Amino acid sequence: MCKAPKIGLALSGGAARGLAHIGVLKALEEESIPIDMIAGTSAGAVIGAGYAKEREAAILEEIALGVDWKKLARLADLNLILLWKGFVQGQKVKSFLSSIIGDVKFEDLEIPLAVVAADVESMEEVVINEGSVIEAVRASISMPVIFTPAKWGNRFLIDGGVINPMPVDVVRNMGAGVVIAVNVLAITQQREGEKPVEKKAKSESRNPHLEDIRLAAVKERINSLLRENKARIKIFDELSHIAKTKIYTGRGRIDPETPNIFDVLMQSFFALEYEKIRLAIKTADIVVNPDVSHIGTFAFYKGEEAILQGYKAAKNILPRIREIIRCP
Repeated sequence: MCKAPKIGLALSGGAARGLAHIGVLKALEEESIPIDMIAGTSAGAVIGAGYAKEREAAILEEIALGVDWKKLARLADLNLILLWKGFVQGQKVKSFLSSIIGDVKFEDLEIPLAVVAADVESMEEVVINEGSVIEAVRASISMPVIFTPAKWGNRFLIDGGVINPMPVDVVRNMGAGVVIAVNVLAITQQREGEKPVEKKAKSESRNPHLEDIRLAAVKERINSLLRENKARIKIFDELSHIAKTKIYTGRGRIDPETPNIFDVLMQSFFALEYEKIRLAIKTADIVVNPDVSHIGTFAFYKGEEAILQGYKAAKNILPRIREIIRCP
C-alpha cells in the first residue's frame, strides 16, 4: 500500500498581504489536503501559529475580518520614538498576539510549527520550535525600525524575513516530503486570466455556537487592548489631523497620494527579500502566488480581498497539488 508523503507548508512574510495565507489554508482545508507541518516567517508565522493551534481557517478568517486594524495601527509609543527604539512596544504586540493565538507552547499545537527570526547582531537565522509560541512569533514579526527587537535568552531578535523570508528549507528539515510554499511578497505580480471562484458555504459540521464563543472572547481581548490605549490613540488622531491639514493645504503642500514613510520602508525591505524568495521557491514542490501586490503593506483593512486572493490562487493550483501527493 502506498504511503502518502508528509506535506509541509512554508508561509512567507508580507505584512497585510500575509492575510492571503488564510485563504490558502481555507482552500486546502476544504479539499481535505492534509498539512503535517508548518514553517512561517513574520506574517506567515502569525497565520501559521493560529492555524497550528486550531486547524480551522474559518476561525482565523473571522478574527482577521473582525479586527479594527486602523485603530491597532495607531498603538505607537511616543516614548519609544523619542528614545529611537522603534515605534511599537513588544508588550503591546504580545497582548495582541495573545488575543489571536492564545498563551500556548509549541508542544501544545495541533500541527508541528517552526518560526523563523534573525539575530540582530550576528544576522544569523534563528529557528524557534519550543517554548512560548507568542514570544517566538513576536520575534519573527519584529520589523526593523517599526518594532523594538525581541529579547530571546541572551539575544535580541528581529523579523525573520531579513534572513529567510520563505522558509522552504526549514519545513523540509522538519521532515516534509512535499513542500507547498505560499509567496505573498512579490513586489509586482502579473495578473493571470483566472476564473473567479465562488465562496463555498461554511461547513455544517462545525459548531457555530462554540465558534461564536471563541470569537467573542478574542474580540473582547482586542477591545480591551484598545480601551487601555484610548488616550494615546486620541492623541495620535489629533496630531495626525493637524499634520494632514498643514501638509496637504499649506505652503509647499504635497500630494496626498504620496506613499507614507512606512510603506516606503517596507517596500524597500521586501525588495531586499525578493531575491531570497526567488531562490527559495525554486526548491519548493508547489508554489502558490496570491495576487496581492495591489494591497498596501499595512492595508489590513483589505483582509477580505487578501483572503479571497489566497483562496483563488490555492484553488487554481489544486490539480497540481493532487498530482504530486497522489500515490503512483
